[in-house]
Amino acid sequence: MENQKSTPLLEVKGVTKKFGGILALNKVNLKLYCKEILALLGDNGAGKSTLIKVISGIYQADEGEIFMEGKKVIIASPHDARNLGIETVYQDLALFSVLDVQTNLFMGREIRKKFGILNKNLMRKETVKILAKLKIKVKSINQQVRSLSGGQQHAIAIGRAVYVGNTPRIVLMDEPTAGLGVEESNKLLDLILELKSKGISVILISHNLDHVFTVADRAVVLRSGRLMGERRIRDTNRNEIIKMMLGVI
Repeated sequence: MENQKSTPLLEVKGVTKKFGGILALNKVNLKLYCKEILALLGDNGAGKSTLIKVISGIYQADEGEIFMEGKKVIIASPHDARNLGIETVYQDLALFSVLDVQTNLFMGREIRKKFGILNKNLMRKETVKILAKLKIKVKSINQQVRSLSGGQQHAIAIGRAVYVGNTPRIVLMDEPTAGLGVEESNKLLDLILELKSKGISVILISHNLDHVFTVADRAVVLRSGRLMGERRIRDTNRNEIIKMMLGVI
């Protein structure tokens, strides 16, 4: 993790988001540094997913600013976010269950030859390389994604975000280990740590504090759309984090 006195890779300042009369985010501030895993914590309805969607361009903030390396940026769409090096892996994964592994990896980012013809051979070779990097073993890259385990599907979604197209600088993850068993969760946590080792920063939404304390460098806690505080993981404990989530601190 970078020195906290350095310029943040990503900074959110005073972001507010309303849905009708509901205040989903209320002047939220957040900093993410290079090569950092930042846990975004809070109970249901805290505003975590809303904040992720503002950063990823799904929603536009009603107030506030976003900066990349100290420069103000406008993220009006997921395309804008991707151009800035921000990729998102949502909880629903956005995979097409009846399509094969290769098609899912390159959906919307197909490699083409001249005249727009799909370069299937190159995509096939790249798929094999990506699966090797992710340490995923499948019977065939032509098998339907729905036949894969939950952990394998999560890894495919992460692989699409990280290895297809330009390498991102930031990956946003919304509950990546939700519904996974212990072994598959551990594999996914290892994959998140591997992203950090490659210089990619991660914002991780999770309700599992064991996972947070395993991989995260810092934690930011939201409650009812407000920032309750932030802590370095090495300087805090589960009880303090829980109290922040409950609004006791």
